[in-house]
Amino acid sequence: MNLGPGSLLTLALLAGNGFFVATEFALVAARRPRLERSAARGSRAAAAAVAGIGELPLTLAGAQLGITMCSLGLGLVSEPVFAETLAPPLHALGLPGGAAHAAAFVLALALVTFLHMVVGEMAPKSWAIAEPERSATVLAPPFRAFTALVRPVLAALNSATNLMLRAVRIHPADAREVSRTPEQLRSIAEESRRLGLIEQSDLTLLTAALEAPRAPLSGLVVPVERIVWAAADATPQEVIDIAARDGRTRIMLRGSVASSGAVGRPRMVHVRDAYLARARGRPTPAGELAHPVPALPLATPVGEAVAALRARHSRLGLVVAPDGRVTGLVSLDDLLATLLTVG
Repeated sequence: MNLGPGSLLTLALLAGNGFFVATEFALVAARRPRLERSAARGSRAAAAAVAGIGELPLTLAGAQLGITMCSLGLGLVSEPVFAETLAPPLHALGLPGGAAHAAAFVLALALVTFLHMVVGEMAPKSWAIAEPERSATVLAPPFRAFTALVRPVLAALNSATNLMLRAVRIHPADAREVSRTPEQLRSIAEESRRLGLIEQSDLTLLTAALEAPRAPLSGLVVPVERIVWAAADATPQEVIDIAARDGRTRIMLRGSVASSGAVGRPRMVHVRDAYLARARGRPTPAGELAHPVPALPLATPVGEAVAALRARHSRLGLVVAPDGRVTGLVSLDDLLATLLTVG
């Protein structure tokens, strides 16, 4: 093949490779809720992007198939064309025939590799990371047409991949199970900083936000000596008086923690329930108005503590040391503030 047609074919293969690389990164990095809102407003491009994200394993297989095809094309077509073009001038400079062909091959390989990495990989990846929703809406419609055309091939490739994974006892993830782990998000943030897409201050903020759920409870625990207590047989009015005196809306009941400091049956009473009991004119003891309080090991990360309290529908958690002794109390409000207040 001559240099002219070979150069045009090389440009086409580089563009195709960049298209598949950008699509892969765009559909992984794009925020689905934003695309869904655009799709709800009638954007067909956004709807195509949402559909691509919805079947992510097939989408990634299609992107990888396209990248592989373009890369093979560059190796089969572009490198020989450039090598054949460079060999005669090198031979004319005085290199022997064999040396000229070898030098031409090395130069052609270096040139194609450079173009492949910069034009076909790094540039489209940087664009997709910088503008994921925009790039996803631009690229998704033609990419969906490509995946529809090669869907049988992709299905066969996915089936073969899943069989290999099951052979080594790895459960293939369904599209609905795909999520970004903190490590993946941290890697994306660091790559964005390396490419100059975000500032160092933004990277620091993102890193702190990703680390917050894994922070220990120790800095958020109210010590035992500062916990406000009420007797289990306290009247509603006594609970109200304690709440007014100490500025608390939730009061722990004595007997929740044994005299040895071990966890008993942790319970608390809300001042709202005390007011309701008083309004009904019933001398209901605080123990009958109480709600259970879950116990949390001191080593529990903040993110897991939030999940545990929300699962138990509790605003408070009793913090327990490794030896079984109660070290204090933690509130859901303080935990959420740690997750939401970063920087």
